[in-house]
Amino acid sequence: MFYGIYFRVGLGWVGATQYRSNVAMQDLEASPLTTRYNVQQFTASSIPPLKNTMKKEFSILNKEILYDGFFRLEKYRLKHTLYAGGWSAELGRELFVRGECVGVLLYDPHTDQVVLIEQFRVGALQQPERAWLVEIVAGAIEEGETAVETAYREALEEAGCAIEELLEISRFYTTPGACAERLTLFCGKVDSTNVGGIHGLDEEHEDILVRAVDFADAYKMLETCEIDSAIPIIALQWLALNRTTLRRRWGVAG
Repeated sequence: MFYGIYFRVGLGWVGATQYRSNVAMQDLEASPLTTRYNVQQFTASSIPPLKNTMKKEFSILNKEILYDGFFRLEKYRLKHTLYAGGWSAELGRELFVRGECVGVLLYDPHTDQVVLIEQFRVGALQQPERAWLVEIVAGAIEEGETAVETAYREALEEAGCAIEELLEISRFYTTPGACAERLTLFCGKVDSTNVGGIHGLDEEHEDILVRAVDFADAYKMLETCEIDSAIPIIALQWLALNRTTLRRRWGVAG
């Protein structure tokens, strides 16, 4: 059986997330989410299926590479089948291409702290006062690496942390409307005792401020939008729902 939550805000329901069967409902009861939302249990079988007999196909009519550097920009002319039947008109789409990536929420179950990093992000330039984003460790999977190997490497490079145990949370597309990036999200058990300082690789011009933050304070940063990047938001919400079970799994009674 799968467990999940859905949230009622005003007169509408927003969001639906399924979790593996080893997630205990007491994690939901202890979560900050329960103070703001109506949290309910459902089974996977209770979700009405989307019924459509459309055969899902697409046809690429033309592909151009507009730029090929650290990242790649491709332009497509394509069409795809429609739910109502037939095919779409010819569409033009640009696609930002980068390899598979990982994100790692570093968590110390004994101190109940998460490791957050802060660095300059060009994607936030249009809001100059927010160009330094608070995030979690993340990075691209290099050629010949697995996602797990990348997680261990990035934790050392970006935060100076040695992961003691690693748990996969999910895999998802970050911005599929325009970008091919697909990310594997992990939670890594660490000792946060000596975490802090400035980290990153000089050859990659990284300048990363690292700190260990109490989980409650980190969640407040999410609620006040001090954390406004999607990957750490997803990771912290996952931890809010799974913290009790995770701490028990990693040897913390209570």
